[in-house]
Amino acid sequence: MIFLQLFYTFFKIGLFGFGGGYAMLSMIQGEVVTRYGWLSPQEFTDIVAISQMTPGPIGINSATYVGFTATGSVWGSVVATFAVVLPSFLLMLTISKFFLKYQKHPSVEAIFGGLRPAVVGLLASAALVLMNRENFGSPQDDVHSFAISCLIFLVAFVGTKKYKLNPIGMIVACGMAGLVLY
Repeated sequence: MIFLQLFYTFFKIGLFGFGGGYAMLSMIQGEVVTRYGWLSPQEFTDIVAISQMTPGPIGINSATYVGFTATGSVWGSVVATFAVVLPSFLLMLTISKFFLKYQKHPSVEAIFGGLRPAVVGLLASAALVLMNRENFGSPQDDVHSFAISCLIFLVAFVGTKKYKLNPIGMIVACGMAGLVLY
């Protein structure tokens, strides 16, 4: 039964997760943490970090991790990963057949005009989901750790936004800062 739940859950996430992996994060959290309890909030935060450090899309990496964690077997990873990829594969086959022919049609342009702001909203939602006690700590619990977390966040944000620093370099630098400062 768990394999069917995994397949259904990640197929649904893959089907409705417009905007890519980051936009899927709030959906993944809602399903695997809140609805099914396959992961704790801390484990969810960890898979986001692990998915950032490993090659491949975050949605696929998350599905692979959750599938293994939920079932304790590689088959769970295979089922969840296949399920999250399948809708995109089928939709891309269908869309690619028609998109080049109709891409300049006013209806198609209008649809994409509506999807763009929705994707930005989903990405913003994913960012807000990750701004939690597990990632930043709490000023009530440990002011020092909270201040360091906020400082690292600000340095990473300004470094990538204003100075266009390489994200991989920022991940390494922030990891080293965490090692030294914590």
